[in-house]
Amino acid sequence: MINANIVIIGAGISGAVLAERYARLGKKVLIIEKRDHIAGNCYDYIDHNGILVSKYGAHLFHTNEEDVWQYVNKFTQWYPWEHKVIADVEGQLVPIPVNITTVNTLFGTTITNETEMKEWLDVNRLAIHEPKDGREAALNKVGPVLYEKMFRHYTKKQWDKYPEELDASVLDRIPVRTNYDDRYFSDKYQALPVGGYTKLFKGILDHPNIEVLLNTDFFDIKDTVTGYEKLFYTGPVDRYFEFKHSLIDKLEYRSINFVSETVDAEYFQENSVVNYPGEEVDFTRIIEYKHFGNQQSAKTTIVKEFTTDEGDPYYPVPNAKNQLIYEKYKAEADALTDVYFVGRLANYKYFNMDQAFKNALELFNELEVNSLEEQNLNQAAV
Repeated sequence: MINANIVIIGAGISGAVLAERYARLGKKVLIIEKRDHIAGNCYDYIDHNGILVSKYGAHLFHTNEEDVWQYVNKFTQWYPWEHKVIADVEGQLVPIPVNITTVNTLFGTTITNETEMKEWLDVNRLAIHEPKDGREAALNKVGPVLYEKMFRHYTKKQWDKYPEELDASVLDRIPVRTNYDDRYFSDKYQALPVGGYTKLFKGILDHPNIEVLLNTDFFDIKDTVTGYEKLFYTGPVDRYFEFKHSLIDKLEYRSINFVSETVDAEYFQENSVVNYPGEEVDFTRIIEYKHFGNQQSAKTTIVKEFTTDEGDPYYPVPNAKNQLIYEKYKAEADALTDVYFVGRLANYKYFNMDQAFKNALELFNELEVNSLEEQNLNQAAV
């Protein structure tokens, strides 16, 4: 029997936030983590070149949510970082999101202002009022030529599905700028944690009421995990209900194979992230971590990302088929008492980092703060 009031499966964003909130309520919290480290996919470390690198891909924090920004600032210092991405399109490096520079470079145009850019988009895009899939969403945003050059094959590499096989929401997220703004995000707060994300998570979990059990698969000890008040599960929702697989299909997830290389040079590429949307290579992007925080090292570390169906699940695959399957698992989850499913994999929904923080904070408030306020109101009314 587990000696904890609150049991949390997973030490990523959702699990860490809930652990911290409950610990400050005076609850004994146990986190069970399958990996050998905290911080989930945000985990970073200093590599053999002395460079702070992320084990599971670059994580760029950005938010307009004041409560989220205030929360993360309680646990570490942050420095401003406006993330920029460029893409190698047929040998030419252009900024993403699509902006005036992107169009001028690829099409030889001489657009100079927002009015001209809007006119170019109006002429070249295919206006589709309610896109029914990812292809129509992209065509509605940028038109067929940019769609073919920058999004069609990149989507296939990323998801192993063409845009028409995915929900419109996947490519509807594509930002398009009508000016020269080459920042990938436009949020009010854009920053990276001083010393890395692992340091941030250590700060969040630094409480005597929190115990973290690493290298432990919850499903190996599930029968001994009893006696808790609440259990929060942040893993793949269908993994929790694997006994239902004969009745409910398994959900699709995408994973990433990270291939790290040391380059004996000061820098390998001019930017932290370079996307490769074409078919000439089978990786989606190259990340050079040395650019983040202007790190100093005699050599540099680059990481090529290859998406795959094998390995740890990172991304739910959003389409109608998977959504129908998820709804069946969600019905099973909703029927449980004192077990809550939270986070990207458990909710089978893509969250940005700030959304993951906010989702966990809101769940805690819903379960504890709001219920406490309601109890106080009821007592006052008696």
